[in-house]
Amino acid sequence: MSRNKAASRTPHFREEQALLSSGYHRIAGIDEAGRGALAGPVVAAAVVLPPEPNFLWVPMVRDSKLLQAKVRQRIFDSMQECGIEMGVGVVGPEVIDTINILNATRMAMKLALANLTKPPDYLLIDAVRLRDVPILQKAIIRGDLNIVSIACASVVAKVTRDRIMLELDELYPGYQFGRHKGYGTRMHMECLRTCGASRIHRMTYSPLRDLARLI
Repeated sequence: MSRNKAASRTPHFREEQALLSSGYHRIAGIDEAGRGALAGPVVAAAVVLPPEPNFLWVPMVRDSKLLQAKVRQRIFDSMQECGIEMGVGVVGPEVIDTINILNATRMAMKLALANLTKPPDYLLIDAVRLRDVPILQKAIIRGDLNIVSIACASVVAKVTRDRIMLELDELYPGYQFGRHKGYGTRMHMECLRTCGASRIHRMTYSPLRDLARLI
């Protein structure tokens, strides 16, 4: 599917509606941001939408990767204004290097669940299963593209992580974290060649394994 076609596709509420009709009451959509980055944390979010999310901002929701930053921020602000329940979990690069990114992603998702006001009774997760979480769940490939609660979680995770990377940009000048957000762009690779790796880089990721930490 092309990016333009994906961007025009509105995530649906059918999965959540079917679960609500089956007697589930608190359905959480879960997604992460930063899994593929070379630096910074992985951030997960869990979002519980009301049974009838008829808000004006809902048709704007997409997988966060398909949205401009200003649109993601507008959706995030609207979710907060509407009192949408959300939890966030953050796992840093040292933990990622210790337990690997998949396990760190699962850890961040469990932290996001723990930060909800109370546990959901069903989970819709983008691609990942949380095997040691005693809540009924469904891992959905490309869930952030198709399922509205997961897409909402992707927006929350991305906006939260971008804010963290802006803060890290001030702590680690010279790496341009505020611009590339830690992903392996050409700009980031040039910064690495000039400055070496920082303390927030994921040293188990290629091409960082052979670089010494400088900061």
